[in-house]
Amino acid sequence: MHKTLGRAIFPKFLYKSGGSMRFTLNNKDNFFKDFDKAYIKPPKRLPLFIRLGGWISKKVIKKDVMIPKLLAWYPKTAVSSGIMESLVAHDDKEINKRMLKIIRVQVSVMVACPFCIDMNAFEYDKAGLNIDEINAIREGNYNYSTFSDKEKVIMEYVSLVTKTPVIIPEEMVEKLHSNFSERGIVIIASTIAQVNYWARLIRSLGIPVAGFGDICKIEKS
Repeated sequence: MHKTLGRAIFPKFLYKSGGSMRFTLNNKDNFFKDFDKAYIKPPKRLPLFIRLGGWISKKVIKKDVMIPKLLAWYPKTAVSSGIMESLVAHDDKEINKRMLKIIRVQVSVMVACPFCIDMNAFEYDKAGLNIDEINAIREGNYNYSTFSDKEKVIMEYVSLVTKTPVIIPEEMVEKLHSNFSERGIVIIASTIAQVNYWARLIRSLGIPVAGFGDICKIEKS
């Protein structure tokens, strides 16, 4: 078994209380401006397509999220990001909802993006996960007993690809080919990359949690 699989190091600026993963305000080493503020403000006037996209997003996810408004400062980023998001895998015969949910939660935790953890862990039960498995992912316990062999391979791959630099040993490639088709590997790899993109973009702008659930919170220190 490759040494990256097992218990990952839990980020020191996160702590667990009452079953939740939490970040704090007033932490200069891992700064969040406020409960409802990012590092920057959106433009006063939003392009029509941003307003329309925000309206559709709010109808779908029942939340008025910040990211489309902030990206309005550079509309090309908003458009390209929206196109990418509209084409990502949400379910597949080989890489099913449960596997995709695991990828999204694991990347969000590894990047330490509170908004992403909050959103991607939301309704985990509808994807076939339970709270003990969510806890195992956020604790880096990728060998948890109820994860299948294929899921453990996926989590090992996620761990390698999400780290910098990306170093993938031959053993990992062999495991991927032993468990998944070429198409399946592309779905896994592209999903990891897509969530990394969003998590790093959203975290770099200081966007706080949106309140999808109670898995992740920001509190005053």
